[in-house]
Amino acid sequence: MNEQAILIIGANGQLGKALKAQYPHARTADHSELDISNFDQLDNYDWSGIKIIINAAAYTNVDGAETAEGRIAAWQANAVGPRNLAILSTKHDIALFHISTDYVFDGTQKVHTEDEPFSPLSAYGASKAAGDIAVSTTPKHYILRTSWLIGDGKNFVRTMLELGKKGINPSVVNDQIGRLTFTSESMKAVDYLLNSQAQYGTYNLSNEGEPVSWAAITRVIFKAAGLLNTVTDVSTKEYYQGKENIAPRPLQSTLDLSKIRVAGFVPRDWQDDLADYIKKELNT
Repeated sequence: MNEQAILIIGANGQLGKALKAQYPHARTADHSELDISNFDQLDNYDWSGIKIIINAAAYTNVDGAETAEGRIAAWQANAVGPRNLAILSTKHDIALFHISTDYVFDGTQKVHTEDEPFSPLSAYGASKAAGDIAVSTTPKHYILRTSWLIGDGKNFVRTMLELGKKGINPSVVNDQIGRLTFTSESMKAVDYLLNSQAQYGTYNLSNEGEPVSWAAITRVIFKAAGLLNTVTDVSTKEYYQGKENIAPRPLQSTLDLSKIRVAGFVPRDWQDDLADYIKKELNT
């Protein structure tokens, strides 16, 4: 695959950084260089030679999207932007690879398949669902639906490690169930689908392994890091009680991985990736 035919949008986010490492010769753009919500700016971009757009750009402040200002920002980045990219992809015969989220579902199903009807609970989830619908209108599209992303940036694992090192014993929710998705695995899945010329469409992607709660993951983090901190289990309702502008969370975030396995990609167990991630964090 010719890396110079790839444009990575959202190149400075957690997944964007992993994609840049995988495709060092690809073209890249962050928001300051290319505002995907601005159709005229996109339309005037030099698309010559671009065969694949990987859209890793998103407004991901789930609670921020519940505010008046954040709701607008979320819809611009997560819905209007992907719509614009879909229009330009069709116009220039470009394949569009878009990153989605489990938040497009309400979490009432224990396991989510690719064809489950959208049922977002939050403004963030609704904006991402709208983006998925828009992307699906361009003929050459991949939508990679992920959950609980962990990479090079602010994330849950780093937060818990910082609390643990400070001697803090956190209260962590125990009724949200799912699997971590490491950006290293997401990047491999993107590369596999593109290189294998898999059928266009939507694919779920998280790490493999037993679905567990955030509280259970925190205990694994502390044990792997050699920390003796304790974890207090609380419900989502208890954790956010009294706080304002809190987005509702899906309680079940486990993604069915059958489709991507059938396509030939077998995700790594989240506990193996977590152990490697923590070793790296402790050595930096």
